[in-house]
Amino acid sequence: MTEHFKLPDLSTDKDFDGDSFSAIYTTTVSVRGGAAAHGRASGRARSDDGVLDLDLRMPAELGGDGSGTNPEQLFAASFAACFHGALSLVARQEALDPTTIAVEATVAFGRDPGDGGYLLRVDLVVRWPGVAPEAAGPLIEKADSLCPYARMAGEGTPTTVTLAP
Repeated sequence: MTEHFKLPDLSTDKDFDGDSFSAIYTTTVSVRGGAAAHGRASGRARSDDGVLDLDLRMPAELGGDGSGTNPEQLFAASFAACFHGALSLVARQEALDPTTIAVEATVAFGRDPGDGGYLLRVDLVVRWPGVAPEAAGPLIEKADSLCPYARMAGEGTPTTVTLAP
């Protein structure tokens, strides 16, 4: 059975003319610490609508048992999906078929040599069989400037941290 998916009604046009951020969609995910009282080691992540509801576990490389999803996998999936959507959008605008596009995101968790803290590194690989590199390159660059995950990775993202009352 083939389902029909409606494409999002988004564009690359600079049609917003405001002086502040304007949210189009908002979601909330809560993480509880579980048995170890540590979100990465034994946590549970649940979205406010209940669609996302999964166990979080440390990968074996970080001392965990690797029996659940970890934050880096979730981030890689999110980044790849968002970049894929941006590239599909710009491909359609150029009358190119995006059905063969695949985006692979590799997220590495490691130490910051500057302060000993932790950093993430992201590498994206785009596969687009049948499209010449000369045609794909400018569209990948455009998708990179459009994708909010790529923008966040390159420019940072405004973040607030507060303690609930």
